Amino acid sequence: MTNTAVINPFDRLGLTLFFAGSLHIALILGVGFTFTSPSPPSATSTLEIMVVHNARKPKEPEKADFLAPVSQEGSGNQEEVIKPTMQPIPQSTPDLIPEPLIPTPTLEPEPAPAAAPTQEPAPPPPQKIIAATTSPKQLTPPPEQQPLVKKRKRLSAAQLLTSTNLEIKRLSAELDLKTQRFAKRPRRKAINASTKEYKYAAYLGAWRRKIERIGNINYPDEARRQKLYGNLVLHVAVQADGSVKKNGIQLLHSSGHKVLDDAAIRIVRMAAPYAPFPANIRKETDILDITRTWRFLSNNSLGWKK
Repeated sequence: MTNTAVINPFDRLGLTLFFAGSLHIALILGVGFTFTSPSPPSATSTLEIMVVHNARKPKEPEKADFLAPVSQEGSGNQEEVIKPTMQPIPQSTPDLIPEPLIPTPTLEPEPAPAAAPTQEPAPPPPQKIIAATTSPKQLTPPPEQQPLVKKRKRLSAAQLLTSTNLEIKRLSAELDLKTQRFAKRPRRKAINASTKEYKYAAYLGAWRRKIERIGNINYPDEARRQKLYGNLVLHVAVQADGSVKKNGIQLLHSSGHKVLDDAAIRIVRMAAPYAPFPANIRKETDILDITRTWRFLSNNSLGWKK
């Protein structure tokens, strides 16, 4: 009797899963992805460029073989003069270039115009030159006029000498006049309370006593009523005969009260004339300039500052 293997549903499911997994693994491992790198662009044309550095202005050759926009000095070992030409552009293969490049026709450079010479300043008009280069014959006066020129020079020298003499006389006259005026000027002597010379101190004392006497007699009533007092400085010019010189009273320093200032000036005029100068003063002085400090005291009296 023969035994037959029986496949149950669980075995069938396991075989199915096994074959399915094997198939997926084979597909995953068998299929691959590759990235193709782009091919480098083919060179369409080759352009050769030559750069010329003109760091400084080249020296212009005396004799140029060819005309060019810029002066250049070439170097080489060939004795024969060869005209420079442009290298032809290499033609590219039709496989690499979709459309062939049409070379631009080369134009022969036009000869550069010669540099215009530097314009020098135009010479003056011929007329001015002719006037400037007048012949000596035209400048020389006729013979009959030459003696007149000499006479004029002699007259000018004589006039100059005469005018100089007149100027000296005029200056001398002015100097004499000033000397006379200075000599006629009155001789003045300034005296004040500090004067120690006896003859002037004695006259000043007599003058002061007269002013004080007349001032106390004619003391201003308004100053008494308002009880005003203060000090002032007064200058009085007394002439040799004892009179007060015209405009010879000047208030040098005010007391601050117009009543007192006016009273001092009025007292000086009331006390005039004063004693004439003694002989010892008259022989050397014509005017005495007396400057004193007047004091209107609070007891309604006139005094002096020593």
